[in-house]
Amino acid sequence: MSQETITPNEFKLLRDYIELNCGIALGEEKAYLVETRLASLLVETGCQDFGSFYRLAAHDTSPTLRDKIVDAMTTNETLWFRDQHPFEILKAKLLPALAEEIRAGTRFRIRIWSAASSTGQEPYSIAMTILEFCKANPGIRPEHFEILATDISPSALFLAKSGRYDAATLARGLPDYYRETYFEQVGAVWAVKDSVKRMINFKRFNLQDPIDSLGKMDIVFCRYVAIYFSEAFKRQIYSGIARLLAPSGHLIISAVESLRGLVDDFDAQSHANGTYYRYARPKGAP
Repeated sequence: MSQETITPNEFKLLRDYIELNCGIALGEEKAYLVETRLASLLVETGCQDFGSFYRLAAHDTSPTLRDKIVDAMTTNETLWFRDQHPFEILKAKLLPALAEEIRAGTRFRIRIWSAASSTGQEPYSIAMTILEFCKANPGIRPEHFEILATDISPSALFLAKSGRYDAATLARGLPDYYRETYFEQVGAVWAVKDSVKRMINFKRFNLQDPIDSLGKMDIVFCRYVAIYFSEAFKRQIYSGIARLLAPSGHLIISAVESLRGLVDDFDAQSHANGTYYRYARPKGAP
């Protein structure tokens, strides 16, 4: 008979394993989260308790079980145009300046990274915002943009790449105009049109991996992800994003997050009741 309740020692082992493999830092009060999210894997692997499950995972040389654990533990809660103000900032403050550089011939491409993009709502919202901007600004075309959307979860990326959503999912923040303009109904689901999908490159990426491999970015959306990480890992991520950003690039995080006390590479800006951050070389830096 299997043990269904996780012990304090088992929680510590699995907590450390999870932080090592995906950066999520779990406090003691989160034992229930590990227990509930990994219970089905415990049954699937035939383990009798969470201790034997940990030992199986720790000694597994293939990535299969590790990926399933990461998949179960990563949060995939997301909405279309979540919080609204990041997309107002993108449309009104960030895109116009970059578009002027394209018109002037000093820039040929705008790169945007949606980190921890989950099941695709954020990068598709970014793409639709850009398409609307292109309609209103002759000479600026979708081909000028490259959106990189990354996530650690294989199942979230699979859903994002498919671009197929049910009506209940679409109802979570998607205005009717965008549904009618950028989606087509296919049976019981709504599919993102190819004009939107082709703007985005979906890629599996662990934020613990070398961030510089992604190349220079002009805008980074890193929202509702660092809140799950330790202070040290937050500093690592934001410092990496600073290295990644082109001169005068911008970072957008969530309203419940702050860079205060973590990095001094950014100047805070505000628009549409929201805050965003402009990359600025720290004082005294060469």
